Amino acid sequence: MTTSLELVSANKCFGGWLKRYRHPSAVLNCDMVFAVYLPPQADQGKPLPALYWLSGLTCTDENVMQKSGIQRLAAELGMVVVAPDTSPRGDKVPDDADGAYDFGLGAGFYVNATQQPWARHYRMYDYVVDELPALIEAHFPVSDQRSISGHSMGGHGALVCALKNPGRYQSVSAFAPISSPLHCPWGHKALGNYLGPDRQAWKDWDACELIARAEERLPLLVDQGEDDNFLVEQLKPELLEAAANQHNHPLTLRRQPGYDHSYYFIASFLPEHMQHHAAALGC
Repeated sequence: MTTSLELVSANKCFGGWLKRYRHPSAVLNCDMVFAVYLPPQADQGKPLPALYWLSGLTCTDENVMQKSGIQRLAAELGMVVVAPDTSPRGDKVPDDADGAYDFGLGAGFYVNATQQPWARHYRMYDYVVDELPALIEAHFPVSDQRSISGHSMGGHGALVCALKNPGRYQSVSAFAPISSPLHCPWGHKALGNYLGPDRQAWKDWDACELIARAEERLPLLVDQGEDDNFLVEQLKPELLEAAANQHNHPLTLRRQPGYDHSYYFIASFLPEHMQHHAAALGC
C-alpha cells in the first residue's frame, strides 16, 4: 500500500485547521481515517511537537475533536494534535459476531492481535506507535517530539504505548484508563480473543505489569472520576496505584469527586493535561 492521503474534511478552528484524512494502512490492511489539528503556529515554518490522542470503546477520531475543546488549548500552546480511529474499519474487517460494542469494530484495544481472524487487521499498537507517526512526520510540519494521551480504552493504550517504548514519548497521561486488562471483563474479552487464552501473553499489554519492567520512569498523570459507572468493575485505578508504589514509578493519580466517564469530565481537566504535555514538549 502507498501512503497517499485523501482529504476528507477541513475546518478553520481557533486560527488553525482541523483536518480529516483517509489513507491506506499497510499495517491494518484497510483504509483508515485520522484527524489532525494544525494550530496557527504550523504556518510559521518551524516543526511543532505532536500529541497523539487515543479514544475509547465505540469512539472514532471525531470524539475528542468535537467534544473536548482540545483545539483551543492546542492553538494556545502551539501543539499539533493527532487522533487516530480506535480500530480497523471496512467490510472485510471482522467484527464481533453479536455486534457487541466492547469487541471488534470500535474496540481495537491498541494491541497486536495474534489470533485468527483478527491478526490480519487488528494491529492498532503498530499503527499508533509506528505507521501513523511516520505518516504524520512525513506529511505535516511536526517534529519528532511526541506525547500521548487517551481515555478509557485509549487511556490503556496510551499507558501501554509509553511504557513499552522508552524514549519515544516525552510525556503520557490518561483519563479513566482501563488500568489492568488482566483483571476486568473488557480486558478478558479483548485480550482473550485477540491474543488467545494464554494469560502470560496478556501481560505485555497490561500497564500494571509493564510498570514492573519499565526501563524509563516517565511520570504518569491520570485523572479518574469517582462517579464513573465503570470504575469498580472495569477501570480499577487502585491496581495502577499499587503497581506504581511497589516499583517506585512516578504516578499522579487524581480522583475527582462527582465526575463520570464522559467528555464533560475530560473537558474539565484537559487543560491541566495539556499543560503537562506542553512542559515536557517545550511548548
